[in-house]
Amino acid sequence: MKPSDLKAALKAKRPVFGFMVSATSSMRWGRVFAGSTLDFVVIDSEHGSRDRQLIADTVAQMQSLDITAIVRTPNTEEVYVAMALDAGADGVLVPYCETVDEVRHCAVKLRTHPLKGEYYERVVETGEYPSDKSKKYLAERHKDHIFIMGIESEPAANRVGELIDCADIDGVFIGPNDMTTSLGIPDESGNSIYLDTLSKIIAEADKRGIPTMIHQQTIETSAKAIELGARFIMHSSDAGILLRGTQDEFAQLRKITSKKYGVVDEVEAEDTLDVV
Repeated sequence: MKPSDLKAALKAKRPVFGFMVSATSSMRWGRVFAGSTLDFVVIDSEHGSRDRQLIADTVAQMQSLDITAIVRTPNTEEVYVAMALDAGADGVLVPYCETVDEVRHCAVKLRTHPLKGEYYERVVETGEYPSDKSKKYLAERHKDHIFIMGIESEPAANRVGELIDCADIDGVFIGPNDMTTSLGIPDESGNSIYLDTLSKIIAEADKRGIPTMIHQQTIETSAKAIELGARFIMHSSDAGILLRGTQDEFAQLRKITSKKYGVVDEVEAEDTLDVV
């Protein structure tokens, strides 16, 4: 799905589907992604080790397949938003936002790059552009770009309405690992404290017509996110789906084989991924 189509679908309150790209790096994976049915991917540069060249290559690969390519930046410094756009990204997911200043600087950078220096700060503070011509030019240049704000802590959840209202954003992201840890219930995705927090964030976003993305890892938890109202659906990651797909299919093969050859050694599946 092209970014303009993805934005239109979200505005029409239709769901879109994608996952986190955290492990795959070879361009040969294009053959797999071509048949993936994904609308978008989020390319991780917060916890991943991708350099600028690999990010640019991955973005180009996804775009060649009509998959919207969004980059998760390392942190809330707006320079990383500029770097993602320079790599050709269709948008950014800025993680762990907690203040109006962070959100506004990053969102304005997405909407005004390559404006910088005093004029950029002036847009952040007052909304004043160098000229009407510059404002029109930048609006056209960035009209299809997507800005997603990461709400991943209790302080951010408590002021989510203020953070949404402070800038032009296209989506709210919730990272379950960070959020549950901040809430004092690490990885307890079924805990009522966490689920109530999700409901509160989704309600504040829905009130403003903004979709919510919750990075759940299993079908069960993703289904719960959808039930609560998430429609910017990011399920698991390339590594997570590969791991579980391998485990599930070989479990089936072991079962089939045991019917023909007798007892087959059982292998206990492990979740060996560090989900962040």
